[in-house]
Amino acid sequence: MQHSNASNNGSFLIVKQITKTFGDLVALNDVSLSVNEGEFVCLLGPSGCGKTTLLRIIAGLEQQNVGQIFQAGQDISRLPPRQRDFGIVFQSYALFPNLTAAENIAYGLENRKVSKDQIKSRVKELLELIGLPEVGEKYPAQLSGGQQQRIALARALAPSPGLLLLDEPLSALDARVRISLRIEIKHLQHRLGVTTVFVTHDQEEALVMADRIVVMDQGTIEQVGTAEQIYSTPASPFVANFVGMMNFIPAKTTDKPETVQIDSLKLLCDPPEDIGPNQPVTVAIRPEDVHITPDAGQTQNTLGVTVLEIEFLGSFYRLTCGLEDTRQDQLLIEVSSHLMEQLSIEVGNKMFVNLSPDNIRVYPGLSATNL
Repeated sequence: MQHSNASNNGSFLIVKQITKTFGDLVALNDVSLSVNEGEFVCLLGPSGCGKTTLLRIIAGLEQQNVGQIFQAGQDISRLPPRQRDFGIVFQSYALFPNLTAAENIAYGLENRKVSKDQIKSRVKELLELIGLPEVGEKYPAQLSGGQQQRIALARALAPSPGLLLLDEPLSALDARVRISLRIEIKHLQHRLGVTTVFVTHDQEEALVMADRIVVMDQGTIEQVGTAEQIYSTPASPFVANFVGMMNFIPAKTTDKPETVQIDSLKLLCDPPEDIGPNQPVTVAIRPEDVHITPDAGQTQNTLGVTVLEIEFLGSFYRLTCGLEDTRQDQLLIEVSSHLMEQLSIEVGNKMFVNLSPDNIRVYPGLSATNL
């Protein structure tokens, strides 16, 4: 039954109710996920959230306590790694130091009894694909980190696997190489159309590379969506705080369903319908969605603030502001360099800001992030 389901819903990889424990530690708790053929999916989350454990279970390098995995309609839940159809790239490259780049790439093919001529032409093709046609005879120690990681990628791709698994493959590289390599990997994946699962704790990497992002925390999946969905409509305070910057302000609902109250301030917004009046909630808004306005006027959701601190961050400034009329809540605001100059903003300035109801998220209860 499951076999037809796996192919009918278009999913190439199906992870079904996976639970994994190490002693008393629950590393994965009833995790389910499906990945479409040719899709680039990022598992994103902090250290210890279970993302690498999930990747290792898909590869068969760890065994789940409960749950099943299907790939291309086949139940691979209990198959050893060598019988599964994947290529894997680790954070540490794991190249054989005594083999040349070409021999490293050929390694997986030699084990599969491929003819020498075929191996030679496949290695040449892959070296060109990763943009390193001239390094075949060099040893890993003679290559830069970025080049070594490209060779590791070519080695994983050599047998034309149905699934490519990448475990934090860029985190050991310096920032500049990392940025160029993530674009290259994305283009390469797109060109080859290989279904890819990529583990990272770097939110920017996930936003740039993934077709869909799976945000994980404490062994469970918090949210699955495109970069835009995760960023603009985070499902929980954890997701909102982990992907991008977010202001969190404690508030409570009022007897009007479209209003929340922060001390004496009333804000128009769209709280979840199932929260009754007078309940604690958390109001969340991105710093770039807080807009400076010339005066209080009659506009709804306009608040007075005082500038407490200014950080220069290259293309923009981040202001830490105190909210007037509330206890001691602070608001982060991101402002372009042009606007900073235009308004001559300095520490101590009093200003008015507007929070558009469209940009406000409301979460039930008080979030741990603002306590």
